[in-house]
Amino acid sequence: MADAFADHAPGEHARGEHPATAPRERPPVPGGPVELALRVLPGGGPANTAVALARLGTATRFLGRLSGDVFGSLFRDHLTASKVDLSTCVDAAEPSTLAVASLDASGQATYGFHAEGTADWQWTPAELAALDLTGVSCLHTGSLALVREPGRGAVEAFAAAARAHATISIDPNVRPSLAAREAYAVTRWCGLADILKLSDDDLRVLRPGEPVERVCDTWHAAGARLIVVTRGAAGALVSLDGDRMEVDAPRVTVVDTVGAGDAFTAGFLHRLDGLGLLGGRLDGLDLETAARAAVFAARVAALTCTVAGANPPWSHQL
Repeated sequence: MADAFADHAPGEHARGEHPATAPRERPPVPGGPVELALRVLPGGGPANTAVALARLGTATRFLGRLSGDVFGSLFRDHLTASKVDLSTCVDAAEPSTLAVASLDASGQATYGFHAEGTADWQWTPAELAALDLTGVSCLHTGSLALVREPGRGAVEAFAAAARAHATISIDPNVRPSLAAREAYAVTRWCGLADILKLSDDDLRVLRPGEPVERVCDTWHAAGARLIVVTRGAAGALVSLDGDRMEVDAPRVTVVDTVGAGDAFTAGFLHRLDGLGLLGGRLDGLDLETAARAAVFAARVAALTCTVAGANPPWSHQL
């Protein structure tokens, strides 16, 4: 079983900027009101990963603080329909976080967030102490959960404790509109993480102008054994203890890229779990095996790009 932890955000995807998803509307009347159509889709970094893992067939539990508002209900229905276990989620009084994703002509998304006073990031040590990770092979976290106070410290402590019997996977999922660069304490997180997955966009924010190989070596020295850097259509770089290999990405017609990185993470963890490599410090993993897992993960991510929103494929679609 994999646990995906701990943020979610219904996404209000701005429509009309991407021709593949634009709604049919009457031409604007000169001098008339400007309208923007929004489509509400449930998602969020670890939540998207949980959905993709469950759809691939990995038993997955989501640990989240779920709001009782209409977005929280939509989110629950979405994860339950994908066979994600929500039995240990916390019912939160706060509202849901909203992420607004605006798409350009190529389907690339930029994000804005409505996250003040919302449910996702207000974990307390008492709430986390009640969670039982018996039988869990991997704990995946990142995004909002690790950069927002007051919950970030509690989440880090929880992940540190989980290392005793589970592989720790972290995806910083950098969003400059959500948190300052300094909030993404990746070097410190490498002391917790066995697997660190980032995108090349993340690296441009966190370590601008630095060669990716040097950044990987710095983070290996800080403790992360396996680092994967996704590069969109250019594939991914896999770095295991400083040995590196590149993999290609399948060519697809892109509708949008929302959730693609999370789908990649899910495909990668699914493959490693199926090989019995999760549950510790990645003992027995070699670079070629990691690269093959990344090839599969890139396929899962590519298929996610062919549909609107964070809607990863089911196993039969692969």
